[in-house]
Amino acid sequence: MEVCVVGTGYVGLVTGTCLAYLGHSVVCVDVDERKIQMLRNGQSPIYEPGLDQLIVQGMQRGHLRFATELAESVKHSDVIFIAVGTPPLASGKADLSYVKAVAQSIGRALDCERRRVIVNKSTVPIGSGNWVEMLVKEGLQDNPAYQERVASVAGAQANSGTTTTSTTRKLPGVKPEDLFLVASNPEFLREGSAITDTFYPDRIVIGATDSFATERLRSLYEPIIEQTFTAPASAPRPAGFTAVPVVTTELASAEMIKYAANAFLATKISFANEIANICERVGADIKEVVRGFGLDSRIGPKFLNAGVGWGGSCFGKDVSALIDIAKEYGYEPQLLRSTVDVNKQQRHVAVHKLQETLKIIKGKTIGLLGLAFKPDTDDLRDAPALEIARQLLEMGARVKAYDPIANDACQRQHPELKLEYTSDAVSLADDCDAVVIVTEWEEFCYLDLQQVGEVMRTKILIDGRNILDPDAVTEAGFKYRGIGR
Repeated sequence: MEVCVVGTGYVGLVTGTCLAYLGHSVVCVDVDERKIQMLRNGQSPIYEPGLDQLIVQGMQRGHLRFATELAESVKHSDVIFIAVGTPPLASGKADLSYVKAVAQSIGRALDCERRRVIVNKSTVPIGSGNWVEMLVKEGLQDNPAYQERVASVAGAQANSGTTTTSTTRKLPGVKPEDLFLVASNPEFLREGSAITDTFYPDRIVIGATDSFATERLRSLYEPIIEQTFTAPASAPRPAGFTAVPVVTTELASAEMIKYAANAFLATKISFANEIANICERVGADIKEVVRGFGLDSRIGPKFLNAGVGWGGSCFGKDVSALIDIAKEYGYEPQLLRSTVDVNKQQRHVAVHKLQETLKIIKGKTIGLLGLAFKPDTDDLRDAPALEIARQLLEMGARVKAYDPIANDACQRQHPELKLEYTSDAVSLADDCDAVVIVTEWEEFCYLDLQQVGEVMRTKILIDGRNILDPDAVTEAGFKYRGIGR
């Protein structure tokens, strides 16, 4: 199938690359010429394990290409994915300016030769499917091919003596719905495991009002649904994984499913952090508490890791957008507001623990292990480490940082943060009064505590992700502080 993916961020690039691996002919379009040139050279502009290899493989097979020109790419496509960013505005609303521009451009570019499916892959507010349909129609009004088609049909009707009354059926090809249909196909990708999540998802959600769109997307995803493709070396098929459930529904429900999923996961994390804060006060251990209640099949153990809070591009943006949507309809979502409030408070926990142990922060040297909002990515959007660093710098501390992947991205994106970047954990610990684990990179689970302790001024370790054994850290001579422990 011929596929056009507009936007080469995490969602667009991973989706397009994986569809190309399945054998579809995919063109990924972006206005950023630098990014497109990188991709043409086989280099991914984002860090995602295994993605570079799949990009190169897709281009070598002739299934994947990259372009900056949208119109030509649209004309040759059967399915067009809109996967551009929808960043949050100050009000909490999603910024839909990129979606709007792309939708109108698609309308202006359709060649009106066959029926296309336009898919909202970006996370968009409820009702955006209808809104995108309206925008594409607006674009059609400036589309010479469409105007020519309308004039041709009108001429044929006039010659045949027919009139376009409410009881007269129009000739095919004039109505916009004969040329395109809008569907919603939300993504559920986790950065760091996006390829695995694409090939082996928990479910595929398709929202549409016409069976043509539903069946076209089912056909597109059939190798994933039936698991008939050969698994790539970078993303082996999980044992016993044989098929993927498909949820077919209408547009609004598909859009809500995405928001509801992210809001619930964010709420689980904030709940775990609330319980962790109570555990500290009563002398309980959050790790043991989570192990106990997470075994309840109604709850489950995932997304219950206490720490310094969630970040990234999805949870905060999507929960805020859902709160804003609720307000538009006169509803106050108190639980969602609490989810956000708890997360904001949790960002301060690491600094409070430093104050409890060091007493005075001014003039002290603090090392941050981890900058990205989660491991296996270089994404710094809403990363807890950035807020912790800002607090410490404002309090007069010297702040050092080390992240296995995100050092360069942080230097480039946040020059205002006067951090001292280091190349490894031991270099980071050198001359530090305390070290804080902010991101749960696997290598931090196996720190050489002896080496780290030898170069520190004061052996204080704040485990902001509860990834270390408190007894082992204490035995190595450190003062250990975890979250909820």
